[in-house]
Amino acid sequence: MTAIKDGDTVRIHYTGTLLDGTVFDSSDGRDPLEFVVGSGQIIPGLDVALPGMTEGEKKKVNISCDQAYGPINPALRQGVPRDAIPDEIPLEIGLQLQMQTPQGQPMPVTVVEVGEAEVTLDANHPLAGKDLTFDFEVVSIDAG
Repeated sequence: MTAIKDGDTVRIHYTGTLLDGTVFDSSDGRDPLEFVVGSGQIIPGLDVALPGMTEGEKKKVNISCDQAYGPINPALRQGVPRDAIPDEIPLEIGLQLQMQTPQGQPMPVTVVEVGEAEVTLDANHPLAGKDLTFDFEVVSIDAG
Protein backbone atom coordinates (compact mmCIF):
# COMPACT_ATOMS: atom_id res chain seq x y z
CA MET A 1 0.00 0.00 0.00
CA THR A 2 1.04 3.57 -0.60
CA ALA A 3 2.08 5.46 2.53
CA ILE A 4 1.33 9.17 2.85
CA LYS A 5 4.24 11.56 2.30
CA ASP A 6 4.57 15.34 2.05
CA GLY A 7 3.11 16.61 -1.22
CA ASP A 8 0.39 13.94 -1.43
CA THR A 9 -3.23 15.00 -1.71
CA VAL A 10 -5.25 13.17 0.93
CA ARG A 11 -8.88 12.98 1.93
CA ILE A 12 -9.79 12.25 5.53
CA HIS A 13 -12.93 11.92 7.59
CA TYR A 14 -12.40 13.40 11.04
CA THR A 15 -13.96 14.47 14.31
CA GLY A 16 -12.26 17.19 16.33
CA THR A 17 -12.96 17.45 20.05
CA LEU A 18 -11.86 19.56 22.98
CA LEU A 19 -10.26 17.77 25.92
CA ASP A 20 -13.65 17.60 27.68
CA GLY A 21 -15.07 15.65 24.72
CA THR A 22 -17.05 18.53 23.18
CA VAL A 23 -17.10 18.16 19.37
CA PHE A 24 -16.03 21.42 17.68
CA ASP A 25 -15.95 20.11 14.07
CA SER A 26 -16.56 16.95 12.10
CA SER A 27 -16.77 15.80 8.50
CA ASP A 28 -19.66 13.50 9.47
CA GLY A 29 -22.38 13.90 6.83
CA ARG A 30 -20.06 15.87 4.55
CA ASP A 31 -17.42 15.09 1.94
CA PRO A 32 -14.02 14.20 3.37
CA LEU A 33 -11.57 17.02 4.00
CA GLU A 34 -9.08 17.24 1.12
CA PHE A 35 -5.67 18.91 1.38
CA VAL A 36 -2.02 18.56 0.41
CA VAL A 37 0.12 17.09 3.21
CA GLY A 38 2.91 19.41 4.35
CA SER A 39 1.51 22.46 2.55
CA GLY A 40 0.29 24.31 5.64
CA GLN A 41 -3.39 23.97 4.65
CA ILE A 42 -4.25 22.36 8.00
CA ILE A 43 -3.02 22.80 11.56
CA PRO A 44 0.59 21.64 12.06
CA GLY A 45 -0.20 18.95 14.64
CA LEU A 46 -2.53 17.15 12.27
CA ASP A 47 -0.23 17.64 9.27
CA VAL A 48 2.68 15.86 11.02
CA ALA A 49 0.45 12.95 12.13
CA LEU A 50 -0.28 11.85 8.55
CA PRO A 51 3.03 10.82 6.89
CA GLY A 52 3.42 7.04 6.90
CA MET A 53 -0.30 6.33 7.19
CA THR A 54 -2.10 4.28 4.52
CA GLU A 55 -5.56 4.32 2.98
CA GLY A 56 -8.20 3.09 5.43
CA GLU A 57 -5.93 3.60 8.46
CA LYS A 58 -7.43 5.29 11.52
CA LYS A 59 -5.65 7.34 14.15
CA LYS A 60 -6.40 9.44 17.22
CA VAL A 61 -4.02 12.30 18.03
CA ASN A 62 -3.85 14.84 20.83
CA ILE A 63 -2.61 18.21 19.63
CA SER A 64 -1.33 20.94 21.94
CA CYS A 65 -2.53 24.49 21.31
CA ASP A 66 0.88 25.54 19.97
CA GLN A 67 0.50 22.90 17.19
CA ALA A 68 -3.16 23.81 16.60
CA TYR A 69 -4.42 27.42 16.53
CA GLY A 70 -1.73 28.84 18.80
CA PRO A 71 -1.88 30.44 22.22
CA ILE A 72 -4.22 33.32 22.96
CA ASN A 73 -2.64 36.58 21.82
CA PRO A 74 -3.73 39.40 24.19
CA ALA A 75 -2.89 41.96 21.48
CA LEU A 76 -5.80 40.59 19.43
CA ARG A 77 -8.31 41.74 22.09
CA GLN A 78 -9.43 45.32 21.80
CA GLY A 79 -11.90 47.58 23.55
CA VAL A 80 -14.20 49.56 21.29
CA PRO A 81 -16.49 52.40 22.42
CA ARG A 82 -20.00 50.99 22.65
CA ASP A 83 -21.39 53.91 20.63
CA ALA A 84 -19.07 52.94 17.72
CA ILE A 85 -21.18 49.81 17.15
CA PRO A 86 -24.48 50.31 15.31
CA ASP A 87 -27.58 50.15 17.55
CA GLU A 88 -29.18 47.38 15.44
CA ILE A 89 -26.42 44.92 16.42
CA PRO A 90 -27.51 43.02 19.55
CA LEU A 91 -24.42 43.08 21.77
CA GLU A 92 -24.12 39.78 23.58
CA ILE A 93 -21.12 37.72 24.61
CA GLY A 94 -20.22 35.15 21.95
CA LEU A 95 -21.65 37.18 19.06
CA GLN A 96 -19.42 36.95 16.01
CA LEU A 97 -18.91 40.09 13.97
CA GLN A 98 -16.77 41.01 11.02
CA MET A 99 -14.47 44.01 11.15
CA GLN A 100 -12.07 45.36 8.56
CA THR A 101 -8.33 45.72 8.97
CA PRO A 102 -6.77 49.10 8.06
CA GLN A 103 -5.89 47.44 4.72
CA GLY A 104 -9.57 46.64 4.10
CA GLN A 105 -9.30 42.87 4.75
CA PRO A 106 -12.21 41.20 6.57
CA MET A 107 -11.39 40.04 10.11
CA PRO A 108 -13.79 37.95 12.21
CA VAL A 109 -14.08 39.00 15.86
CA THR A 110 -16.06 37.74 18.83
CA VAL A 111 -17.71 39.87 21.51
CA VAL A 112 -16.14 38.76 24.81
CA GLU A 113 -17.20 41.56 27.18
CA VAL A 114 -20.01 44.11 27.11
CA GLY A 115 -19.74 47.10 29.42
CA GLU A 116 -21.64 50.37 29.78
CA ALA A 117 -19.14 52.38 27.74
CA GLU A 118 -17.00 49.74 26.01
CA VAL A 119 -17.28 46.43 24.18
CA THR A 120 -14.28 44.08 24.08
CA LEU A 121 -13.73 42.29 20.77
CA ASP A 122 -11.42 39.29 20.33
CA ALA A 123 -9.81 38.47 16.96
CA ASN A 124 -8.10 35.28 18.22
CA HIS A 125 -9.26 32.09 16.52
CA PRO A 126 -12.09 30.61 18.64
CA LEU A 127 -9.90 27.55 19.33
CA ALA A 128 -6.75 29.53 20.23
CA GLY A 129 -5.29 28.43 23.55
CA LYS A 130 -7.04 25.06 23.44
CA ASP A 131 -5.55 21.58 23.21
CA LEU A 132 -7.44 19.44 20.69
CA THR A 133 -8.05 15.79 19.86
CA PHE A 134 -8.66 14.48 16.35
CA ASP A 135 -10.03 11.04 15.46
CA PHE A 136 -9.56 10.53 11.74
CA GLU A 137 -9.48 7.98 8.94
CA VAL A 138 -7.57 8.24 5.67
CA VAL A 139 -10.13 7.87 2.87
CA SER A 140 -7.80 8.22 -0.11
CA ILE A 141 -4.29 9.22 -1.16
CA ASP A 142 -3.18 10.76 -4.46
CA ALA A 143 0.60 10.77 -4.76
CA GLY A 144 2.08 14.23 -5.23
